[in-house]
Amino acid sequence: MFTENASFAQETVNFEFAAATVNRLKPAFVIITGDLVHKPGDNEQIAEYRRIISKIDKSIPVYDVAGNHDVENVPTPESIAAYTNRFGPDYYTFRHNGFVGVVLNSSVIHSPQKAMDHLEAQERWLEAELEKARAEKAKHIVVFQHHPWCLSSANETNQYFNIPIERRSRYFALFHKYGVNYAFCGHYHRNALARDGKLEIVTTGPVGKPLGKDASGIRVAIVRDDRIEHRYYEFGEIPTQIDLSSPAPK
Repeated sequence: MFTENASFAQETVNFEFAAATVNRLKPAFVIITGDLVHKPGDNEQIAEYRRIISKIDKSIPVYDVAGNHDVENVPTPESIAAYTNRFGPDYYTFRHNGFVGVVLNSSVIHSPQKAMDHLEAQERWLEAELEKARAEKAKHIVVFQHHPWCLSSANETNQYFNIPIERRSRYFALFHKYGVNYAFCGHYHRNALARDGKLEIVTTGPVGKPLGKDASGIRVAIVRDDRIEHRYYEFGEIPTQIDLSSPAPK
C-alpha cells in the first residue's frame, strides 16, 4: 500500500518488527484483522506474508481474518474460495481459557450482493456459535472482523469504512442477546472507538500504511475475568514487557 503495489519493502520492515515484538511479548495469541495483502490474490505478497508469519514462535497461535483486499470489495463465491484455499476458513471460532473468539468475514456483510448464500450461511453459523458459547458460560465472547461496525456512533451514516446500518443494527441486537461486549476491527487504517450500550467497537490502526495521525503499530489487549483492557502502541513506543498487574494505559 505504501507504493501501490510497486514493491512491499516498507511493509516487510514493519511486519518483521511486529513479528519480533510478538515473540518478545509472548501473548496468548495474535489476531490479524484483515488485508493480509494489498493486491488481491498476488502470489508474491501472499508468499511474503507467510514468510514473516512463520517467524512467530509456533507456541503463539496466529488467527487470520479476511479483509476486502483478500476477498475483494464485493466478494464472490470464487474470491472466497480462493481465500479459503490459501488461508483456511473465512469464519470460525477459537477458544482460550474461557475466552471465545468469533471471526467473521465482514466483506460479505458489507457488500453481500454477489455472495448472498454465503452471508446467510455465516449468519446461521454465527447464531449457533453464540448460543454454544453462552451455554458453556464463556467469560468473554469477542468478535473479530475487518470492517468496523461503526467508527463513532451506532447510528452513524453508511460509508466505505463501516457496515451498513440495516445490517449493523441486526447484528448488534444479536450481540446484545448473547452478551458480546467487544468487537475488534481493522480496515480504517486509523484508530477509532465506538459504543452501543455494553458493546465496545474497537478499530485498530495498521501494521502497514497509516491514513491518519496514528503511526503504524499494534494493539495489545489484557483479558481480565470481568473486562478487556487494550491500548494501541505505535512501533516506537512499545514497552519491553506488558505489566499485567496494572491496568493497560489509555
